[in-house]
Amino acid sequence: MKTRSEGRLEDTLLAEHWVENHKRDSWRRQAKASGYRARSAFKLKQIQERFHLVRNGDMVLDVGCHPGGWAQVAVELVGETGRVVGVDLQACAPVEGAVLLTGDITESITQERILSELGGQQLNVIVSDISPDITGKWDMDQSVAMTLVADVFDFALPLLVKGGGFTTKLFQGIGVEELISAVRPHFSSVRRFSPDASRNSSSEVYLVCRHHTPWKAPKASVRERYEAGVNKIVGGDEIEADPEPVASSFKVRRKKTTDEFEER
Repeated sequence: MKTRSEGRLEDTLLAEHWVENHKRDSWRRQAKASGYRARSAFKLKQIQERFHLVRNGDMVLDVGCHPGGWAQVAVELVGETGRVVGVDLQACAPVEGAVLLTGDITESITQERILSELGGQQLNVIVSDISPDITGKWDMDQSVAMTLVADVFDFALPLLVKGGGFTTKLFQGIGVEELISAVRPHFSSVRRFSPDASRNSSSEVYLVCRHHTPWKAPKASVRERYEAGVNKIVGGDEIEADPEPVASSFKVRRKKTTDEFEER
């Protein structure tokens, strides 16, 4: 038999679940009514309303573009004089005004295709809603997601113009602060932002980076500095790479043979 407090907690959880589903359905209905492929389109629109990352005529790279909602918004923002190139592991239906590639952005062959599409032109903005395949093991999924974001930064930052912007999805957990610290030297402004279109129960947050400062970039990659920071908090750096030799009084004694015992 349930106690009164247990009943209240269950009622509260059911109410929160109903509100969350209602909210998600509301964004889905708005997306459908507006012609967007997914409610996630409103996340980028809300980021744009707050931070004004994308301007008319910009060159935009959309990382993790499937199903195409962010590409649709980006095309609207850059106008007829801008360009949008998207990439995702999963094939995406065409979006008018955008070039959408299928491939792994961490692989050289996909990176070469992106560079070919850019044709030597630098990026004004990178928008990323990328997420790895989810296994259900939260610690592993979150760690893989963070490393993936670091890899995207390392590929795309050299292509970003001075003063350019970058926004990417993060999953809250171990390493978030370390990744932000690794990214901060590359921009004059780095902020976290949770769009209203994100789920209340979601652990996602968006990192919004503005005013790219390439002259301040450290020599080590974002991933190297991120992993070094994570190693410190999990104790991975406790063992020295080249420890000094320590003298020991331990000696290996030679086992006596049967003949030696017989001589004695």
